Amino acid sequence: MLVIGAVFAVGGARLALLAGSLYYLVAGLALIATGVLALRRRPEALWLYAAVLTGTVIWAIYEVGFTGWGLEPRLVAPTVLGLWLLLPWVRRGIVPEEDRRPLARRAALGPALACALSIVVLVIGFARPVGVSGDAGKRVFAGQVDGSVPAEDWWYYGRTAKGDRFSPLAQINTGNVQNLKVAWTAETGDHMRPGEDVGGTDAGHEFNFEVTPIKVGDTLYVCTGHSWVEALDARTGKVKWKFDPKANTDADVYLACRGVAYYKAPEGKSSVCPTRILAPVLDARIMALNAETGKPCEDFGDHGFISLAKYLGHVPAGFHFVTSPPLVIHDRMILGGWVYDNQARNEPSGAVRAFDPVTGQIIWAWDVGHPDQVVHPDDKTELTRGTPNAWGVYTADPDLNMVYLPLGNATPDYFGGGRRPFDDAYSSSVVALDITTGQPRWHFQTVHHDVWDMDLPVGPSMVDLPVNGKLVPALVQSTKRGEFFVLDRRTGQPIVKTIEKAVPQDGVPGETLAKTQPYPVGMPSLTPADLVENHLWGATPIDQMMCRIEFRKAHYEGQFTPPQLKPTIVYPAFDGVIDWHGATIDPQRKLLIANSNYIPFMITMKPRGPYEKSGAVPPWNGSGNEPKIGPGLAPQYGTPYVGMVHPWLNALGVPCNPPPWGTLTAIDLVTHKIVWQRPIGDTRATGLGGTHTNLPLPTGIFNIGGNMMTAGGLDFIGATADQMFRAVDVRTGKTLWQVGLPAGGNATPMSYAVDGRQYVLIAAGGHGGLGTKTGDYLVAYALPQG
Repeated sequence: MLVIGAVFAVGGARLALLAGSLYYLVAGLALIATGVLALRRRPEALWLYAAVLTGTVIWAIYEVGFTGWGLEPRLVAPTVLGLWLLLPWVRRGIVPEEDRRPLARRAALGPALACALSIVVLVIGFARPVGVSGDAGKRVFAGQVDGSVPAEDWWYYGRTAKGDRFSPLAQINTGNVQNLKVAWTAETGDHMRPGEDVGGTDAGHEFNFEVTPIKVGDTLYVCTGHSWVEALDARTGKVKWKFDPKANTDADVYLACRGVAYYKAPEGKSSVCPTRILAPVLDARIMALNAETGKPCEDFGDHGFISLAKYLGHVPAGFHFVTSPPLVIHDRMILGGWVYDNQARNEPSGAVRAFDPVTGQIIWAWDVGHPDQVVHPDDKTELTRGTPNAWGVYTADPDLNMVYLPLGNATPDYFGGGRRPFDDAYSSSVVALDITTGQPRWHFQTVHHDVWDMDLPVGPSMVDLPVNGKLVPALVQSTKRGEFFVLDRRTGQPIVKTIEKAVPQDGVPGETLAKTQPYPVGMPSLTPADLVENHLWGATPIDQMMCRIEFRKAHYEGQFTPPQLKPTIVYPAFDGVIDWHGATIDPQRKLLIANSNYIPFMITMKPRGPYEKSGAVPPWNGSGNEPKIGPGLAPQYGTPYVGMVHPWLNALGVPCNPPPWGTLTAIDLVTHKIVWQRPIGDTRATGLGGTHTNLPLPTGIFNIGGNMMTAGGLDFIGATADQMFRAVDVRTGKTLWQVGLPAGGNATPMSYAVDGRQYVLIAAGGHGGLGTKTGDYLVAYALPQG
């Protein structure tokens, strides 16, 4: 009591001086008094603690109401302490049996009643449902499934170029999904290597297995974190061939490959590789492999490879690489690349390029430095440096002959002073280009003058929506903000109400912030509510108090709080609400399902001078390779500031915002309402120290990787840090089936059929940043035969 009281009193005094809650100071002093009375063997100790616990219950209800996870850190530990005081051997140590005074004989009554009150309140809180309950109904729009890809195949990251991630297969359905069994398991052989489990791009390499396989005919094609490509028999998972391009990943901080592309050359155009796999290599190359043999296509570039560093000028090691599959459509291979975040102002160009998928010759380039032109590079061309890049998966409408690019920011992310007009015009925008010519058609910006790294991490998903009695070709662009922009994909004009709202303006010296930001208010938002002190969280009252102190010390004005010269809370942050996996759309039900994350980050901007003087951030003029920088620092060369960025976790590694930390949400794209929303995932694999062992508390959990829907009425999702794979009823959000994976399933699953049998497949290899168990598995599930 004395120790806990002292911690509360000291922390509470500090919090009170920061204009925070007085509860901890008052409770701390009362606990100290309780401890003193207990040491003196006075029955008043039990009565005083009963008063403390009763007051705590009243305070907890005042702060968070009857919300189970909000009550937990406020009431569970104090209630356990109250129950401990009631144990006979503890109680007798405070109130001897020979003390027959009325106050002593009834001393246990106070803590007993207070504990009972607290338990009742907790039961009420946890009995209340979390999220939104609903039913999507049986509405179906006939004839809305894209038939450009055979139903049994999966040709693109999103199955079709339109990126809806919907399979028309229905053999596995809500009535039999509980019978799913492992059909086969394959191992790629590509494992995390020493030094690749650090997590975080400023700390070292980060190895991830994020692939969504494609399936053509009877063959699956996958890539791995070290850029290996493998072909597997879709029936058995047996490896048909594998190819290792010997990628030099020494300088790459993010080791991942999310998929490959398939291309069938026009008749007679390539006798060497009539069908080929086009895949990224982490050392800024693209390779073409014979789809049947896995051997490099000699007619593509230089013996099967082309360099993506060409036309970019000087590219320091690790400053340009590709993690997403190229979009191959209409005899074009279109791709951009990942530009190393937050390193320098004048990094290599973020230009998007189209190549001939047979020869590897460049056809056109779209350069934000000349946004209204199409560039046809020659050997002397250097595309505009430091422009916004498009690193996520692209999507397209083949009928409109448009490709849709999800753009990021001009580097660096957290300071925008000195950005050029074209940078500000196109950063964090979805851009439509003509597939054949590269000619820009339109663009729509989702964040103005982005200094929060709210880049678009994935292309939009296509869906035809009823508007004023007519089906309109639309797209839905998910964002890290948790907003959904719904646009006419022909013109880029919003088809739901979208307005501009004023946002904070107090940036660091030299910053020029946008006065407003766009909000699609005609759609439901998954953006979290602004943080307030009384809703902060912790596993215990003490770490919750620590979060409150940090909150009061930090700078925070809600969403779009600009980074400051002191710790600044950014929420939502660059890991999203919705990151590179995007959202899934059922084109028949007009239903969107998205998995989302909720974790705040802390950003601090520091003047550059002291860091350069100390050698922590050595001076660099951009020539040669970047100097070695210590963990946790974003050097932001060419700006006045060095940045520090980290997730806002307390000393126990627990987020300071309350659960749920991960949700799965269904949105009706016709009525623009949330149908259902449920926490997704639990804490079973999130033990301290990387033990991957914990109680399975249903908090909803962090997730990396997407979900996928089928015509059988199911949504399949791995993604969560608990390393489970689930099937959810798309009508209600109820989990109908779940199974543990051999490693983290931090990828987007897919479904296919061969010989009339439907399979559901997920890559289970873990994620270095999320800290899930690593591996090299591909696991396919199917209904039992016979």
